[in-house]
Amino acid sequence: MKAYNVNSAAERARKVMPGVDETIGAQAEMLSSQLQAMSEALFPPSSKKILRRFTSGEAARLIGISDSTLRKMTLAGEGPMPETAGNGRRLYTLGQINEVRRILAGSTRGRESIEFVPHRRAGEHLQVLAVTNFKGGSGKTTTSAHLAQYLALQGYRVLAVDLDPQASLSALLGVMPETDVLANETLYAAIRYDGARRPLAEVIRPTYFDGLDLVPGNLELMEFEHTTPKALAATDRSRGDLFFTRVASAFDEVADRYDVIIIDCPPQLGFLTLSGLCAATAMIVTVHPQMLDIASMSQFLLMTRDLLGVVREAGGELKYDFIRYLFTRFEPQDAPQTKVAALLRNLFDDYVLTNPMVKSAAISDAGLTKQTLYEIGRENLTRSTYDRAMEALDAVNAEIEGLIMAAWGRGQ
Repeated sequence: MKAYNVNSAAERARKVMPGVDETIGAQAEMLSSQLQAMSEALFPPSSKKILRRFTSGEAARLIGISDSTLRKMTLAGEGPMPETAGNGRRLYTLGQINEVRRILAGSTRGRESIEFVPHRRAGEHLQVLAVTNFKGGSGKTTTSAHLAQYLALQGYRVLAVDLDPQASLSALLGVMPETDVLANETLYAAIRYDGARRPLAEVIRPTYFDGLDLVPGNLELMEFEHTTPKALAATDRSRGDLFFTRVASAFDEVADRYDVIIIDCPPQLGFLTLSGLCAATAMIVTVHPQMLDIASMSQFLLMTRDLLGVVREAGGELKYDFIRYLFTRFEPQDAPQTKVAALLRNLFDDYVLTNPMVKSAAISDAGLTKQTLYEIGRENLTRSTYDRAMEALDAVNAEIEGLIMAAWGRGQ
């Protein structure tokens, strides 16, 4: 009987099997290539995402006037002229809607100008909302994108900041991190420690949503995780070199241009997330109401407490206007989920947003083409499904908007 040489077999296997890094690298390249091909099929390289036009009824609701008032303005030649579709419907761009808002704010028509143009006034501080959780898949990016777009639709000046190296928010807002974002074009450019640092204003990009700008992300953001320990080890630890002040300082450079900044944080507690939390004036913690997710969130909160405590001891100022937990992908008919939701409401009371974001096929269907519910349009989905999802989405975002206004001292 022939003896089996284990060592030689292992050597042959090593020769045949590629290294783990090579396998993962090859698979990553295949997936990246496929995603790029799919993206180019949906959105050719020569094209850019364009926000749909809004019917006169939609425009009037967004502005806060009646459709007849908007029609009278058009007939009188006041404001922009809408496009007229083949069926006679009047269609407005978001830019035209904002132009009508400015006209109405100038004339007031018996109402305060801020009702039409809700920009923050003197004495109202910049709102920086960090959307965060320790666990991936909790709906952070979807929440961030829809909240940023909702606020832009209401007439606020909004900056979306993609702090996640995976850059899903950037992709959702029409910027492909692999091809559209070059070196030194993320937030890292404004918070890095060397001479290549750039003003944040040079990194900001306009989006196809009038009033919504973007600081895109990509894998370059990971450099901050690598360079910060070196900076912490340096002998000079003056306040200007403290890592947790750098994001806030970058935001201060452009504060006069915006009312609200939305930060999509990475799903881990690194230097990036901590810097974002230290720059924030409010925090939204997205929660999928299941026991495993709740257990993960518990660990996230404990770690956050400890790390922010260290930041506070080092001189960091942590002043939040509000902290809220938002149930995402919530299924009201799911008994275990409703029990978990009830548990958190009993524990945290008013810290839990009243309105949950329900799980909806409409949001998933929109996501297939890298669109949000606000841009895809009712006619492209099952109307009843779309309406239910939009009702829940608007309720969540309106509740957060109310918290922002309360922080500014505005009455409801």
